[in-house]
Amino acid sequence: MKTNVKNILLNGTMACALAMLALGTGRATAQTTEPAAAKADPNAVTAIDILLEPDATMIQRATATNDRLRKVFPKGFALDASHRPHISLVQRFVLTDNLDKVYAAVGKVFASANVTGLKLEAFKYYYIPDKDLGLSGIVIKPTPELLKLEQQVIDAVTPFAVKTGTSAAFVTGPDPEILPALITYVAEFVPKHSGENYHPHVTTGLAPREYLDKMLKEPFEAFTFSPTGAAVYHLGHFGTAAKKLKQFDLKP
Repeated sequence: MKTNVKNILLNGTMACALAMLALGTGRATAQTTEPAAAKADPNAVTAIDILLEPDATMIQRATATNDRLRKVFPKGFALDASHRPHISLVQRFVLTDNLDKVYAAVGKVFASANVTGLKLEAFKYYYIPDKDLGLSGIVIKPTPELLKLEQQVIDAVTPFAVKTGTSAAFVTGPDPEILPALITYVAEFVPKHSGENYHPHVTTGLAPREYLDKMLKEPFEAFTFSPTGAAVYHLGHFGTAAKKLKQFDLKP
């Protein structure tokens, strides 16, 4: 996905208030945050990321890489509350009014899956180029178990998916315009970035391409890690996990 990363370097806080809801879904029960637009417009759309939250091993490596990149490119973003380290399973547009149904359907998948038992291997860096900058990440090998979970989540959310959305579907902060390339990416995530085209990764930040080219030539010490959580997030600029909407309880 190509984006003009210079135009959206910083995210702000959400412009609208969020309504807090409690939703019970079998084993998956948690506090939820639903966009207030659901009450105002039954046709409102939300761009969501159904994702896995990595353990401390991955967070430490991703944060260390992010710190390194910000030293050479201070205008880049930090891995903070609006840029959570994560592994996307699927990104979709859904009717905001159907978010509770999405939580229930996806919650059933996570309640029965052994998510925390997944053993994943991070094995290299990569980046998405945009002119003289690159959006960097740590690449994860897709295991059969991870691919199965991804497909189950896709199947659960598909009945509630809509074809596309506008900038209003995202967390935008002070920059209200989401680039068309990101909207297209989310709209086409299934099938263009799922299944055999699924490339799991953890985004680590922005830096000049010249620097990233050198970093990619360095030896990468592969490591294993496991997910510790699963959640639904409201997408923001860069396709970041900008606002948590739903946290699921997982089998230990």
